[in-house]
Amino acid sequence: MAIAIPLIIVAVLSRVFALHHPELLNFSPMMALAFCGAIYLKRPYNYAIPLAALLASDLYLNHHYGVSLFYVGMIFKYLSFGLAFLIGIWVSRNKTWTSIFGGAFAGSVLFYLITNSYAWVVEPGYAKSLTGWWQALTVGLPGFAPTWTFFRHSLTSDLLFVASLSFIMEWMAFREGGASLFGRRSRENLAES
Repeated sequence: MAIAIPLIIVAVLSRVFALHHPELLNFSPMMALAFCGAIYLKRPYNYAIPLAALLASDLYLNHHYGVSLFYVGMIFKYLSFGLAFLIGIWVSRNKTWTSIFGGAFAGSVLFYLITNSYAWVVEPGYAKSLTGWWQALTVGLPGFAPTWTFFRHSLTSDLLFVASLSFIMEWMAFREGGASLFGRRSRENLAES
C-alpha cells in the first residue's frame, strides 16, 4: 500500500500538469501504470491502482473541459487500458525485456487505434470511409494538432514510463535476491552490498 498512493498521485498530477503544457498532452504514465501494474503488483493493487488513478484524473479533466463526468468515449479509453492490463498479465507469465517492451508498444498501438477509430465514428468532421478513418489516424481534423503527434507522445511516454517502472521493480527484486531480469544474486553478494 505504501507504493499505491504515490503512484496514483504522480499519475493524476502528470495528466493535470499537461493541461497547462499542451506540448505534453498524451504524455502520461497511465498506460505504463496499467501495463506494469499487471506485471508487478499483487491483486487487488494490480488493477485498483491504475483504475483509481485513471478515474480520478478523468473526473478532474472532464470537469476542466466542461464535459460530462462520464461519457461513451470513456468506455473505449478504458477498454484500451484494460487490453494493456491483459497484455501485462500475459507478459508477467513470459517476462523478458523483449516481451515487456513489445507489450508496451502493443498497448500504445491499441490505444491509438481504438480511441482514434472511436473519434472517426462519432466525429461528423470525418468522412465515414477508409479515407476518413486514415485521416482520423494521421492528420486529424483541420484546426487541431495532427493525431499522429498524440501517438508520438503516448508511445514515447509509455516506453519511458514502462522502462522506468520495470527497471525499478526488477532492480528491487534483484537486490532482494529474488527472480529478476537482472539475474539472481547470491546471498554472499547481497551481504557485500
